[in-house]
Amino acid sequence: MVTFLLVVILVVAVAVLIGFVVGYNKIRSADVRVAEALSGIDVELTRRAALIPSLVHTVATFATHEKAVLDHVTDANAAVTAATSGTSVTQRSAAEKQLDRALAPVLALGRDYPQLSSSANFLDLQRNLADTEDKLAFARQYYNDSVAGLNRLLTTIPWLLVAPLTGTTEKEYYQTPR
Repeated sequence: MVTFLLVVILVVAVAVLIGFVVGYNKIRSADVRVAEALSGIDVELTRRAALIPSLVHTVATFATHEKAVLDHVTDANAAVTAATSGTSVTQRSAAEKQLDRALAPVLALGRDYPQLSSSANFLDLQRNLADTEDKLAFARQYYNDSVAGLNRLLTTIPWLLVAPLTGTTEKEYYQTPR
């Protein structure tokens, strides 16, 4: 009888240990996936930020009296660059929103300056920006999906019992900057 009881206790202890290890690994993997997804957003924001100086230069050669518009884009671009070096998702989203608002008038200048809209460099930059925006939208979606998966793990049984031991907390969603 005592042997049977010891075997049952040992089996339960091993099951609990295995459950803890599986839960810990599952939560940590989800946390790493969220960090990876956030760096994917940073890659696309950096790619877009790298295109901005060329766009500003191209527009400046055709629209010299639009300095205020171009300065606004340059400032917004600097804000995005600064935000990607931080850890705040909210700061990234706000900086991205500021850049989107600053870019709209610059891209609209193509309608006001026919020679600008026919420039191969300007058209190529517009195409690259559009491609980057598509990739950025996908990166945001991937990040939010990863955050949803992690947050779900942290708040559901049985992983809820393991979550405090992993040191992982719920993450915030990336807000679309529109």
